[in-house]
Amino acid sequence: MNLDWQAALDAVIHHPLFAFGLTLGAYQVALAVYEKTRLMFLQPVLVAMIILIATLLVLDIDYAEYKQGAQLLTLILGPATVALAVPLYLNMRRVRQVLWPTLITLLVGGLFATVLGVALAWLLGAETLILSTIAPKSVTTPIAMLVAEEIGGAASLAAVFVMITGVLGAMFGIEMLRLFRVSSPAAQGMALGIVAHAVGTARALQESEEAGAFAALAMSMMGVLTAVLMPLAVALIA
Repeated sequence: MNLDWQAALDAVIHHPLFAFGLTLGAYQVALAVYEKTRLMFLQPVLVAMIILIATLLVLDIDYAEYKQGAQLLTLILGPATVALAVPLYLNMRRVRQVLWPTLITLLVGGLFATVLGVALAWLLGAETLILSTIAPKSVTTPIAMLVAEEIGGAASLAAVFVMITGVLGAMFGIEMLRLFRVSSPAAQGMALGIVAHAVGTARALQESEEAGAFAALAMSMMGVLTAVLMPLAVALIA
């Protein structure tokens, strides 16, 4: 009987859709916990990662096998990101009303988000490889990995910095903005989109549709500017 149970468990664990279902299930559990408690330390992405890591360790599933099973999620990640344009389109009239403040905020905020992160790492004694890797931390993972590799950083480590930045931004971003009495949905969305990319945008959408729209705009423009200007800036400095 024990052998039958073990065989059944192995068949489930090694099924091609197991990783897909596990990922979605972990996030749904994490989201339900957050919605119930509204504690910022129980940010859904963070909790889902902890659940996933713990499950993979307990079931002795290596990352390569998990990655292969979760490929479907990777395929739909692109369309899901593009779908963030929907709230932006619905709030286009509001965006036009504050177009120039939005563009100025994007340029100044994006510059500070990049420079301050690199400056802090430099003050703490980080080597050149780490500085080049941490520079594109405030954009989505695919862009950050490509830019980091192009300017002499480590692509895999850049993905880690992006993940940490997004989770911390989603956890503390709104509370920090409220602490400084930033109550405008547009301003909140811009801040989260510039600093915490897609995770911050998802958090902004939980606040309001307008905040989500401006976060999506900021995230998109930050990605484009980083991909184009950062390699040029590094080449000029070098």
